[in-house]
Amino acid sequence: MASRTTTKVTHYHVQKKRRAEFLESWRANRRTVVTADDVTLHPSERGHRIGVYVGVDGDRPTRTMDAMVHEFDPGTTTTVHRHSWDAMVFVVGGWGWTEIDGERIEWGPGDSLHLPAWSWHRSGNEGETTARYLTFSSEPMLDTMGMSVLEDAGDADVADLPGRPPYTETMTGDDPYARRVRRLAREQDARRTGRLHTSWDDLELLPTPRGTRTTFLLDRAIGYQASGITMAMFEIAPGRAQSMHRHPGEAWLYVVEGNGHSYLGTEPEGGEKHPWKKGDLIIVDHFLWHQHLNDDPDHTAKVVRIHMFDSLLETMRVLTDPLVLFEEPPDHIRDAQAGDPTTVDWPEVVRPTWP
Repeated sequence: MASRTTTKVTHYHVQKKRRAEFLESWRANRRTVVTADDVTLHPSERGHRIGVYVGVDGDRPTRTMDAMVHEFDPGTTTTVHRHSWDAMVFVVGGWGWTEIDGERIEWGPGDSLHLPAWSWHRSGNEGETTARYLTFSSEPMLDTMGMSVLEDAGDADVADLPGRPPYTETMTGDDPYARRVRRLAREQDARRTGRLHTSWDDLELLPTPRGTRTTFLLDRAIGYQASGITMAMFEIAPGRAQSMHRHPGEAWLYVVEGNGHSYLGTEPEGGEKHPWKKGDLIIVDHFLWHQHLNDDPDHTAKVVRIHMFDSLLETMRVLTDPLVLFEEPPDHIRDAQAGDPTTVDWPEVVRPTWP
């Protein structure tokens, strides 16, 4: 006689319990500001030190992006590795180089780099002082789909390693399969020829109606081909603020220079204020109204902002349309909050220092 195994629990109850446990765990690990002092650096087998601002591997789980810090002593050369996700790099101190699929890129404080998915890469420091950079990657998003893959090749020469996964470049016909082949080939052609480096010396910060002056660091608008992660920097004038707004999804803000505080709340008033300083990471999430304020009356504050607007957040917007998922106050309130950035005597843009 055939036997059957039953749980006596409906799929409804299983899913409800699982979702409740997930949210409970998420809320227990939620942070608003991770300070530089909260990050512990660990020696790694790659030959450098690494620490986690936010990410599962540092016991601060996230769902779409992570943020890590890497330090390189003089004379360091890391192992070469690659992974199925891509990453953004922002250099906070020291001078060094990164090799991406055999192309060597020299970098210094304030520079930005893109490490494309499946690209072999390693970094080194041939200077006399410790070098330090941050990485922001889409690994958590790929992990939710079971697609996170990492391969370390030790000290191998990139010329001896396999290239990025091959793909079919073209196919004739107008059937859906042939159209898909050509579409994906065009996508890969574009992604494999994207920009890899932004030098601090080439940055131009421009005033915006939100009370700050800003510039792209890594974005498709300036030639990058990333997985939807975008990185920009904004500068807040002394004693001024960025206007309030809100959006869904995770966004990281790394404080490059200065000190201040951020307002976060479910409403434009009555929320909480969270202080921050140089080296801290501000975590904005959960569709909260937020505003970033510079508490220093004499010096500007510089903040690097990273989120996945071009992929995850845009997808959320169309899935929930006509709900509005990106909101700003009316122009007259925005202008009152931000002030006129054109009246600010902005200082010369100089490379950041660490510490």
